[in-house]
Amino acid sequence: MVDFPFTRADLEKLAQWDTPTICNGLELIVPERRAIGFTVEPMAVANETLPPIVGLARTGTLRAKEPPRGRVAERAAWYEYVAAGDLPTIALLQDLDDRPGYGAFWGEVNSTIHKALGVLGCVTNGSFRDLDALAPGFQIIGGRVGPSHAHVHLVDFGGPVNIFGMQAGHDDVIHADRHGAVVIPAAAVTQLPAAIDLVSRREKVILDVCRTADFSPAKLREALRRSGEIH
Repeated sequence: MVDFPFTRADLEKLAQWDTPTICNGLELIVPERRAIGFTVEPMAVANETLPPIVGLARTGTLRAKEPPRGRVAERAAWYEYVAAGDLPTIALLQDLDDRPGYGAFWGEVNSTIHKALGVLGCVTNGSFRDLDALAPGFQIIGGRVGPSHAHVHLVDFGGPVNIFGMQAGHDDVIHADRHGAVVIPAAAVTQLPAAIDLVSRREKVILDVCRTADFSPAKLREALRRSGEIH
């Protein structure tokens, strides 16, 4: 059993903030990751009204354009792998086809199965379907919406994946919402609330002056100075 430097409550706490805010906090805590660790392409979201999801990555790869020619991972084994234990999980599936999203793995059936297994949602560069029949509360953040399964099949699971530039591995902490997704280094999970509070206090000084009736460039300059002095 893996010992994590955070609890379920720590992960759930991070769900109160959107993914851009999480990225803001990470810029302070791990500045060396400022330009890595997050999705960099526009993504389609199954339900924009759902809150952010935060959980441990369960990674896999798939293809759908053609019938299987090589390795195929057993779906039952994948289901056992993604099932949530003490901490919630998020499925990360990389579509390996030269045109990702040719066939959809995610729809009514798989969203329902995964929700029953305790999975909060998925992040994929592939496609999804059954928009009106997805399991309630199960978030899907994907490459696009499509109508067919085609020849969709799992190739492998448990290894590293790259979802629209976000490189992630098994047990990485993932935060995702309608903006995209980001990997949170394990050591940063409990540091993020304080970092986000600092960023928010710095931003508030600037935002407040911009919203005043007598706003001016001089007042903005002074606000920027005061913001920089907040620690």
